[in-house]
Amino acid sequence: MSTTQNEQQLEKNIEPSEVESTNDTTVVAETETTAETTTSPPEDATPLEEVETTVSETSSEESPESTITALTEQIEALQNKLQDQAQQYDLLKNSHIRLTAEFDNYRKRTAKEKQDLETLVKRNTIGELLSVVDNFERARNTINPTNDGEAVIHKSYQGVYKNLVDSLKRLGVSPMRPEGQPFDPLYHEAMLREYTDEYPEGTVIEELMRGYMLGEQVLRHAMVKVAAPKPTESPEETESATSDETTSAE
Repeated sequence: MSTTQNEQQLEKNIEPSEVESTNDTTVVAETETTAETTTSPPEDATPLEEVETTVSETSSEESPESTITALTEQIEALQNKLQDQAQQYDLLKNSHIRLTAEFDNYRKRTAKEKQDLETLVKRNTIGELLSVVDNFERARNTINPTNDGEAVIHKSYQGVYKNLVDSLKRLGVSPMRPEGQPFDPLYHEAMLREYTDEYPEGTVIEELMRGYMLGEQVLRHAMVKVAAPKPTESPEETESATSDETTSAE
């Protein structure tokens, strides 16, 4: 046999064995893989006991009694929160009312103090001008012009007096008219007493110095003369007067 024939024969003998070994290796690998897949459970698989525990917990959590209890607790918590909010609202409301009342009292007190201050300033200022008014009135009552020149002068300063009186009226000043009224120590100051039967006792007969009012307040008291009853004679004085008349007649 030649060398070429021997080599071909060797190739034929080797090729089936290699194919068979390759097939055997593949079958063995597939068998091992199937075995591992069958014997080893997946890592994510849950044991039966854990599944049963989870099912029981889920069923117990979703029971009606537990749901009602949870809702009741939530309602109580909301009610408590609502009560706290209501208390806070009442506190803030009361605080707002108190602050509003305090501010209103402060505003009224400030307005009254301002008004009192303005009245005090007006009283002091007008009080200094009353002497000027008194002098104008004395001049009007005492001066009697005798010629045209004096009449012009008299008329001119009487015009100044009228402007002054009008200005005082605009400021709220008004003169008192006490003649014929009962004496009132709140408005009048008694300077003289006159015994007379023409007027009731305590009646103002004459105004010696004019008084003035500033609104409802007394700016200056009026100085007046007050009527007083005549003193009555006692019986002893009457008998003495009668005996004197008899003696003189004898």
